[in-house]
Amino acid sequence: MWIVKLGGSLASDPLLPQWLELLAQLGGGRVTVVCGGGAFADEVRRSQAQWQFDDLAAHNMAVLAMAQLAYQLRAMNPALQLAGSKGDIHRVLHKGQTALWLPLELQREEADEITSWDCSSDTLALHLARQLNAERLVLVKSCAIPLQAGLAQLGEQGIIDRRFAAAAEGAAFPISLLHKEELEAMRGLLFGV
Repeated sequence: MWIVKLGGSLASDPLLPQWLELLAQLGGGRVTVVCGGGAFADEVRRSQAQWQFDDLAAHNMAVLAMAQLAYQLRAMNPALQLAGSKGDIHRVLHKGQTALWLPLELQREEADEITSWDCSSDTLALHLARQLNAERLVLVKSCAIPLQAGLAQLGEQGIIDRRFAAAAEGAAFPISLLHKEELEAMRGLLFGV
């Protein structure tokens, strides 16, 4: 089983329908899609900067932003099946469909290691990949990805979140970063090329 995280910046990108179609067609039975928060999360950042509320509230709002984007993607491609728990994900995949993670279980009552902007949907996708014993994690980004950069450097450059590199240490699966225009590379990965 694979986790494919679509960056929130793809939410209004013309390539988004092609990504959804590819993952719905070729990911059935083995891919779970994780959404970023997109413009919904940007609004949380803006509101927090204005009103100075704590990171716990911002985290819970950002999780809702990810859920809003999941509902958008489901509306755009109904072949993607919403799944709010590990059990739901397994049921969707068992039916030969592509799961779309609804991460509401990540909301928190108290602050912990994930209730910070240093931990974005990138690290949350990594966390889900570990929980599900995934075979691969793919992060799809809109920004340019330096070819020779390691995860720590990518974190310093803001391409992935600051916690991702440390969280990824010892991962039992390969982690790939793809640019949004690398649809054919994703197709090749899914076909095992």
